[in-house]
Amino acid sequence: MGRLIVVSNRVATPTETKGSAGGLAVGVFGALKDAGGVWFGWSGDVVSESVANAGPALVEEEPVTFATVGLTRKDYDQYYRGFSNATLWPVFHYRNDLARYERDEYAGYRRVNAWLAHKLVKLVDPEDNIWVHDYHLIPFAEALRSEGVANRTGFFLHIPFPSPQVLQTIPPHDELVRSLCCYDLLGFQTRNDQQAFHDYVAREAHGKVIEHGEKAEVEAYGRKLRTGVYRIGVFPDEIAEQAARYESRQHVLDLKQSLEGRKLIMSVDRLDYSKGLVERFHAFEQLLEDAPEWRGKVTLVQIAPPTRSDVASYRMIREELEREAGRINGRYSGLDYTPIRYLSQQYDRWKLMSLFRESQVGYVTPLHDGMNLVAKEYVAAQNPADPGVLVLSVFAGAAAELSGAVLVNPHDATGMAEALQQALSMPLAERQSRYEINMAALRRNDLGVWRDTFLSDLSNVPRLR
Repeated sequence: MGRLIVVSNRVATPTETKGSAGGLAVGVFGALKDAGGVWFGWSGDVVSESVANAGPALVEEEPVTFATVGLTRKDYDQYYRGFSNATLWPVFHYRNDLARYERDEYAGYRRVNAWLAHKLVKLVDPEDNIWVHDYHLIPFAEALRSEGVANRTGFFLHIPFPSPQVLQTIPPHDELVRSLCCYDLLGFQTRNDQQAFHDYVAREAHGKVIEHGEKAEVEAYGRKLRTGVYRIGVFPDEIAEQAARYESRQHVLDLKQSLEGRKLIMSVDRLDYSKGLVERFHAFEQLLEDAPEWRGKVTLVQIAPPTRSDVASYRMIREELEREAGRINGRYSGLDYTPIRYLSQQYDRWKLMSLFRESQVGYVTPLHDGMNLVAKEYVAAQNPADPGVLVLSVFAGAAAELSGAVLVNPHDATGMAEALQQALSMPLAERQSRYEINMAALRRNDLGVWRDTFLSDLSNVPRLR
């Protein structure tokens, strides 16, 4: 029985896996503890060429080895800041207007994947299974195969997979899909994402797809592989317990006091153009315009920690969000009332869960998202006796599961304003019914089910000969 090798762009530190990391890192670490193995990837540090080539640095936390490497400034600029986040991220989120393509960045992306694969090879035993995560590492299996690695290797995409017409706006689209076909198992968040991949294989690569429900066999570019839909989740009962435990902490009491009896809409996202933050502010403004009875009676708290601040489009969204929050507050504020509290700082995960529990509405309206675990965390954190209502974008992967949410189109400000009114006014019995429906869905497909199902399917893939 081999070990598990997890490969991701960033590696959670041993300290983070013991409590402060997000649910995904905790879930992956749980699999590593069960099977034993290695977690390999970038340390997050930009280092000199000599330091980068000296790696990987190994930290042993039995039975897990954390193996990390630094990136040089050139590699960071081309692989991470460049092709990964200036090309793949916007296109995969259907924002071609924000994407750029530069050949040297794509070359750097492939070069770093090959370099990372070379670094990993010496840590891999013949019986190990390899689980690679996300868009930064699409060519990783291809690089491993060129190093002679024949181990079962699976890939899970945490973001949407675009339709063939959208993917084709990336000039080397054929090379990217060819690289994906070097994996033995491809996992997608939703059926739509899986179908988009199948459509490309059938139409552009002239391959074959045999579907078996949400699992499929694919033959393309001279390779046979499998695909599946694996809906990433959370551990809902753990979140509920922690949210209740933090309910009496000082930060919660301070928030309650500052609200002075007003209803609370909570919204938490990374500062990213895919999250629909500006559209969210406009819909909240529409609520105050169309329903003046809510003025002074409801507050929106938007927590949006800055991310990728060295990418121009992210600086622009931050500036726009600050400008719109100021404009709306200037229009509707009173001496003792600020409609929008916009906080661009990081908060401890469990503090956020306790704030979710105190709110009447969870406001999760991305323009496009792979799954969106914030939506699931919001539901799990609620008080069953007096739960809040989730207002959720139809373009979040979670919308297919959380049928108890109030679903909205984030491009329709009036429709979102109406949904906020509905949620704020919803009777207790209906809120409880919607909560129970959503919690049942979370328990059916929790983080452990996602992890164990993918790894079971990977272990059943025929080994390369």
